[in-house]
Amino acid sequence: MRARRMEEYFCIIFVVLLCLCDGSASQISYSISEEVNKGTVVGNIAKDLNLNIQELDSRDLRVVSSDSKNYFDVDRRSGSLFVSERIDREALCPNTAECSVRIQAVMSDPMDVHRIEVKILDINDNPPEFIEQSHSIQISESVTPGERYLLPIAVDADSGSNSVKTYKLSQNEYFSLDVQSGGEHGVSADLVLQKTIDREKQPVIDLILTAADGGKPVRTGTSNIQIIVTDVNDNTPVFSKPLYKVSVYEGGAHGSAVIQLNATDLDEGMNGKIVYSFVKRGKVDPSVMFDLNPETGVIALKGSLDHEETPAYELRVQAMDQGQSPRSTHTKLLIEVLDENDNAPEISVTSLMTPVKEDSELGTIVALVTVSDRDGGSNGVTSCKVVGSVPFKLKSNYKNDYSLVVDGPLDREKTFVYDVTIEATDEGSPPLSSNRIITVHVSDVNDNAPRFMEPVINVYVKENSPQGSKICQINASDPDLDVNSKLTYSLIDSHPRNVPILSALTINSDTGDIVSLQSFDFEKLKTFQFKVQATDSGVPPLSSNVTVKVFILDENDNSPTILAPYSELGSVNSENIPYSAEAGYFVAKIRAVDTDSGYNALLSYHLSEPKGNNLFRIGTSSGEIRTKRRMSDNDLKTHPLVVLVSDNGEPSLSATVSIDVVVVESSADIQTQFRHVTMKEENFSDLNLYLLIAIVAVSSIFLLSLVTLIAVRCHRTDSDFSRYSPPMITTHPDGSWSYSKSTQQYDVCFSSDTLKSDVVVFPAPFPPVDAELISINGGDTFTRTQTLPNKEKVRWK
Repeated sequence: MRARRMEEYFCIIFVVLLCLCDGSASQISYSISEEVNKGTVVGNIAKDLNLNIQELDSRDLRVVSSDSKNYFDVDRRSGSLFVSERIDREALCPNTAECSVRIQAVMSDPMDVHRIEVKILDINDNPPEFIEQSHSIQISESVTPGERYLLPIAVDADSGSNSVKTYKLSQNEYFSLDVQSGGEHGVSADLVLQKTIDREKQPVIDLILTAADGGKPVRTGTSNIQIIVTDVNDNTPVFSKPLYKVSVYEGGAHGSAVIQLNATDLDEGMNGKIVYSFVKRGKVDPSVMFDLNPETGVIALKGSLDHEETPAYELRVQAMDQGQSPRSTHTKLLIEVLDENDNAPEISVTSLMTPVKEDSELGTIVALVTVSDRDGGSNGVTSCKVVGSVPFKLKSNYKNDYSLVVDGPLDREKTFVYDVTIEATDEGSPPLSSNRIITVHVSDVNDNAPRFMEPVINVYVKENSPQGSKICQINASDPDLDVNSKLTYSLIDSHPRNVPILSALTINSDTGDIVSLQSFDFEKLKTFQFKVQATDSGVPPLSSNVTVKVFILDENDNSPTILAPYSELGSVNSENIPYSAEAGYFVAKIRAVDTDSGYNALLSYHLSEPKGNNLFRIGTSSGEIRTKRRMSDNDLKTHPLVVLVSDNGEPSLSATVSIDVVVVESSADIQTQFRHVTMKEENFSDLNLYLLIAIVAVSSIFLLSLVTLIAVRCHRTDSDFSRYSPPMITTHPDGSWSYSKSTQQYDVCFSSDTLKSDVVVFPAPFPPVDAELISINGGDTFTRTQTLPNKEKVRWK
């Protein structure tokens, strides 16, 4: 086995050297024996083609073939061409002396194509076989020595030196073997009579015919030859020619005559009457394709001839007389099948590099095309072209191998797929042609940046939202395809108003979900903005930005705070009133503030204790405690009061303050104590006057606007009234007004607080806040109002 492999390796090296020496050849050739193990190295195509081994993998070196099986593959690390499938030469190239596989080595970036021919060498893996395991020959006893008889032939699937080379006959005294070399038609043997036989002595002679091939080791096959000695019929039929030759075109009509054979016999009667018959030799059965008239010797077509399948037939015809001991002879008939243009060209795509980028340069290879025609001569000569107006053309590589290349600009936005029609035509008469459609897809390049629906996105977030809450989702679109349209989102680091965005927010790079990393406090931060960048995954990547404005919505998270003089912790609050106080006598004023905004900061005052007390009342909005009636002798001298201050948030928060009201006999007892307070009341009265004038002015303007609006509505047509509801003004027990229409409702709140007076106008229900409020507590209070998205909220202080 080792010697056999060494011999194969030497053959491969010899063929490679021959290919390298032939500088004019445009392809390289290797040789490999059939039935070699998978992985057997055929040759190093990187070395033989002067290729850089380091570029084999990056340039995607691969081996392609037009056959249904890929018998070879290439190792990109070493550039070695190796066997990847079992190779059976007899199955791959039946009935042919030479067998080769043509493959192509293809590399991209840039595209290179190299033709490689691998010759399959035969090994002696099939023994000779006789179709007939036994064969009988009738020989008359009167036959003189030197008479020749046709023997069956053995067939061997191997070729060359491994095919049948000789025949041997078992040792006997009557017959010898004449082995004849038929050149390309193989070896045959005739049985030659050496001396006269005597039927009475030996009526049957058994011989063994052995066929041996030329392989190492030699393989053999045998057939039993039985000689039947017959009685005298001393004249043998004779053909007019020892060899007949005839030519016939393929595609002939059924029953048309091919040739008439002629044989004569000098005998008379039945011994001279000749019958013709085919001699079946090997696997070829002539009766399948031809019909032989046994009496006339005319051979006619029985089946359809195909030059591409069988270019020639070698037939043996026997002529036998009808004597009691029939004698026969045979002749050889060679029938050449002439080619006609009956096969259209076949177009096969050996490699298709699709999709093609829309920015591909001219000459970029799209597909490798091979054209073949089973006909011979001019009938098999083909030409190939692209049909129609498409940005592609065919470039000839080698004989019938072509490359489909880009021949014009590609634009995926206009045309994303092309059906390229390739037409191949032969030079027969008349010429035949065939078409093949190759679908070429055009791939996208990253030439479009992500797009946002709007340049600014407004987001509303409730204060005190838990950490990890999703505040919004950012969406962008990209008209590109696949990876060029896959977007990732990121926050652009900035510090608006000293807010570190990356520590306050995070964004899901895939979905665009923005999640808070901290809780926001409306009282500290009312609004901020940042930018989100959307970047595609193309090369190079493209990106665009969008501005996100975040508005913090207030929640009722702050309780009211009691102001001085009743805000000191642990102090006992008490007020004195005279026994002679009239109804409506001013006792005290509770002042409170709430750091929230809107309804969450709108306070109301209530007496919660004692229950059932009917001596004192408190202003719901003002916080002023006054008497309801005059004192009586049955009233207590000390009245403990608990004042509850509540905001209007949901849920409502509150604070309480306790005051002990002491009844004294005369006002002189409390004069000195409240003298300073009285002066303070007088100072605040002046401020209240100015505030009251401002409130009346603003209220007058507002009411005038309402009346004007109502008047305009009244003059609208009936269709207008059908579309809009009339406005409505509602008075609430706490002194506030509500103005409503079909689309909005407004709450107008008045406060008679001695420290400050408010007019607050809110759309109801409470809309998303988009205003920055600045309050200055004290004698003068202002509000800077920013235009809201719905342009409906106004606040005056």
